[in-house]
Amino acid sequence: MPYIVDTNIMFSFFWKSAVTKKMLLDQNLELFAPEFALEEINKYKREIIEKTKITEQEFVFLRKELAIAICFTPMEEYKQFLRTALSISPDTNDIDFFALALKMGCSIWSNDKKLKQQNKLQILNTKQVLEQTVND
Repeated sequence: MPYIVDTNIMFSFFWKSAVTKKMLLDQNLELFAPEFALEEINKYKREIIEKTKITEQEFVFLRKELAIAICFTPMEEYKQFLRTALSISPDTNDIDFFALALKMGCSIWSNDKKLKQQNKLQILNTKQVLEQTVND
């Protein structure tokens, strides 16, 4: 089952014993995200290293693993959905995630409760994604 992975989920990938990390590496999940999300990871590199207490080398390795686990999609492939996404996304920072989800016709995996303040796309938290994968 395909999911659009929000940046907050990707950030948790860097925690050493995160359940999310195992889920993101699960080859039975089809995971997608806007290409710019990888840039966001780089932008917050220092903060991620400090909070997770990993080394810079570990960060580089994990970032590569993340880039393999998730298909990062260029905006060119979903740009025709950006206007619609703008009209339904409760957070303008998540428009690209909504546009990609509209293009692909799938749910967004996010722990951001604010994103559920709309009724056009299904937003699933980590627990719900885990439950779906166990039941499939």
